Amino acid sequence: MIVNFDNAATTYPKPPEVRLAVERAVAQCGSAGRGGHPIAARSAELLYAARERAGAFFGAEPEHVVFTASCTHALNLAIQGLAQGGGHFVISNLEHNSVLRPVYALAKQGRIRYSIAAVGEDDAQTLQSFRSQLRQDTKAVICTLASNVTGQLLPWREIAALCQERGICMVADGAQVCGILPVHLSDGINILCTAGHKGLYGITGTGMLLTDGKFPLPPLMQGGSGSLSNHPEQPDFLPDALECGTLNVAGAASIAAGLGFVQKKSMMNLYRRETALCDLLIHRLSAMPEVTVYRSPRAAYVPIVSFSIRGLPSEEVAARLAGEGFCLRAGLHCAPLAHHTLGTADGTVRFAPSAFSKPQDVLRLAAEIEKICKKL
Repeated sequence: MIVNFDNAATTYPKPPEVRLAVERAVAQCGSAGRGGHPIAARSAELLYAARERAGAFFGAEPEHVVFTASCTHALNLAIQGLAQGGGHFVISNLEHNSVLRPVYALAKQGRIRYSIAAVGEDDAQTLQSFRSQLRQDTKAVICTLASNVTGQLLPWREIAALCQERGICMVADGAQVCGILPVHLSDGINILCTAGHKGLYGITGTGMLLTDGKFPLPPLMQGGSGSLSNHPEQPDFLPDALECGTLNVAGAASIAAGLGFVQKKSMMNLYRRETALCDLLIHRLSAMPEVTVYRSPRAAYVPIVSFSIRGLPSEEVAARLAGEGFCLRAGLHCAPLAHHTLGTADGTVRFAPSAFSKPQDVLRLAAEIEKICKKL
């Protein structure tokens, strides 16, 4: 039996209602906004309903919900759009490569400048670090709401308030928090980017950008939008300005169904249950002197646990666990900044439960980790 504890990458399995929504979309829908016939109309209605549900969930107008191929796609729309005209950006030292790489590439091209704020063990320390990096020409702060390596939460509402005071755009990477804890544009976030396939339980190949509209973004791509087709310019209104080509209608349907699943289960109940599973694993690992768990008692976390076993590469640990049917992610998790901060140059093993994870499977996993330690 395979047990998935790599849900920070993609939740698996998917809820039955998500699978059914995708099946219905494939069976009944075609291209949205491409014609006035019944198939196109059904597709457009489904797409708009998904925008309405996502907008209500995160506090955005339906027209300000932009469907993307991933959170990385959404972040690139935001980062490269805001980089028009140059300026200074601030990111954290826990960022995923979906933030670091576009920012680094733009800086290497001489188009922007950027600074890195250190995330501390307590929120006051982190907030002061962000404050110290702000300059007169700072255009945007781009930061993850929680590390995808350790799950450490950043004080995003306080960081957003700091941005609001200075008229700086706050761009949030919500991939590890959306669907786990309440995130809302009213938190002070101007642009929220997130994955559809993680805590929102949609299918892979889905993401969203949600904006309050205060910082307009020029399009990263141009093409067919189904609107203003007689104009050579991309439409300048949302969502058409940032969406072109045939949209992933089945993917949007999966996000809408996933949001419904999260609301039915209750985010707080999901958070408490998954946190309890993390606590159970940490308790078992604490009795193993060979294991290091990368958490601080002074910080808050989403349900993610990173650990390592002394003397064994993380990939080897994950491979041994996979041989026993447990799926965990090993290595750098596409977040080298975070591992540099942790001092884990060889990476860690990451445990991330979901709504479908069971305590007995966590106990079996802990027993397998203990066996690996004893063999050392």
